[in-house]
Amino acid sequence: MFTVLLNTSIHEQGIAMLKAESQVLGPLSDGHVLRLEGKSGIEAIIAGSTLDLSGETMDLFPDLRVLGRPGIGLDNIDMMAATERGICVVNTPDAPTESTAEHAVALIMNLAARVFDGDRALRQGHWGMRKQTRGTELKGKTLGVIGLGRIGLRVAEICRLGLGMRILAYDPYVGPARGEALEIELKERLMEVVSQADFLTLHVPSTPRTRGMIDAAVLAAMKPSAFLVNCARGPVVNEAALIEALQEGIIAGAGLDVYDPEPPAMDNRLFCLPNTICTPHIGSFTEDGVWAMGMGTAEGVLAVLRGVRPAGLAQLANPEVWDRRR
Repeated sequence: MFTVLLNTSIHEQGIAMLKAESQVLGPLSDGHVLRLEGKSGIEAIIAGSTLDLSGETMDLFPDLRVLGRPGIGLDNIDMMAATERGICVVNTPDAPTESTAEHAVALIMNLAARVFDGDRALRQGHWGMRKQTRGTELKGKTLGVIGLGRIGLRVAEICRLGLGMRILAYDPYVGPARGEALEIELKERLMEVVSQADFLTLHVPSTPRTRGMIDAAVLAAMKPSAFLVNCARGPVVNEAALIEALQEGIIAGAGLDVYDPEPPAMDNRLFCLPNTICTPHIGSFTEDGVWAMGMGTAEGVLAVLRGVRPAGLAQLANPEVWDRRR
């Protein structure tokens, strides 16, 4: 039997699939993983988003053959180090697409319709709020999409076809054909999108190029009536600049599902502001999304351990390693 270490919870059907062919350890916290005695024999680690999987960490596990990441994000894995060591990295890039896209749209619609404002006011007995606060219709408004990958494109599709919004997008890695069917206007410069957007939604990975890309200058270029939505990664936004922009009325509000760091401190000022909606990184955590991520990760990890290239929901994120894998 194989030995698989869980650093994060996955769907129970995925765990059952693993247990049919493996000894499963955990889930163990990041600290417990690093302090674990007897690391030899562990052939696979299914990791969460916070475990730092550097080359140094990988070297603690001499028999490690595959790393699994539920979802699409790989920012906590040193991909070069994994490839150099012959370790396969498996993720499930398609599994969280629908759930995360729908969560982003839910935040957009909640911000527009002032749903959370109304809920909080009514619970405090402020019925008169209905005449003092007005929402925004989304039809005809401009949605700016930063990152036109799987999730960004799906958000654009829902908002274009379902809500009648105009879509502008910025993504230097895709061509104009990417959004032609949805009449997406792909811009060459970030500020062209930012300055026109009524709602700006982020769908880029956390990389050296994207970290802090939404800074004070970008926020200042937004309309005072505009809203920011981030269901991507926390480090993409300069959090201090965002807090100042929200406090000073530079932008109207923000819907956030991700933070820097995670988990955020409970005294994070974003939670105290009246113009924010904050959720605890649950964008992909629907029953369907968790099932797809868990099953895909389990399938992919087991495939590698059996000597079969992953397919289906799972993807080999470093395909160049396959012919020289451990």
